[in-house]
Amino acid sequence: MLRRLGALLVTAALLSCGGSDTVVIATVGDYHPFDFINDEGEIDGLERELGDELCRRAGLECEWILHEWDTLIPELRAEQFDVIIAGMSITTERDELIDFAGPYYPPRPSMYLARAGAGEEAMEGTIGVTANTIFSDYLTEQGIAFTPLDGGVDAASTVLSGDVDAVLVDHGYGVAKLAEHAGRLEAVGPSLRLDQGLGIGVRTGSELLDAFNDALDSMKADGSLNALIRRWLGAHAATFE
Repeated sequence: MLRRLGALLVTAALLSCGGSDTVVIATVGDYHPFDFINDEGEIDGLERELGDELCRRAGLECEWILHEWDTLIPELRAEQFDVIIAGMSITTERDELIDFAGPYYPPRPSMYLARAGAGEEAMEGTIGVTANTIFSDYLTEQGIAFTPLDGGVDAASTVLSGDVDAVLVDHGYGVAKLAEHAGRLEAVGPSLRLDQGLGIGVRTGSELLDAFNDALDSMKADGSLNALIRRWLGAHAATFE
């Protein structure tokens, strides 16, 4: 009860600040099905629906903008916007720079995707990973050669096109693409625990941290977050108990 009262007071304080009553959420718009641009030219996906519902529950006016992945954290810290919801994994290194609400997708091992039937031999070929991510960092640390993929490129499509033999991706994206391309993709190689789930980034000390955490807690409690995850990512997605 005290936490709920605190969140209500935070919301009231935010909404009473003249000229700063709109919470600006940044996303990348190229990480289907988490965030993408639909046929109407609008930001769509699991994260758009999640963010809108969290803002509604927290009583916040929210506005979405598109932003480059590489500068999300520096620009958040520079107060260019207020929140990151962009498929960002919670890691110890990032947690030293910003605060995270959540996770809104549970921590699960990352996976390699390859063309169906390729088997473990795919791991001996060309590995692709999106540049400047926890995946490229991991492979660099392990001394494993890889082909960097641009942020706007769908990793699964590079496997299906034959540009690379396998890609290392997070669990939520992986299970979504296995469902989307059933019979064309398979998981291969070792699974790797690289993060603490996907989180909502806010500036260190921001009053928005409690507001978003309480809204997430309410979605977990009533089952709506699990329903949202399954609807966007499929029956094999990880959910909260």
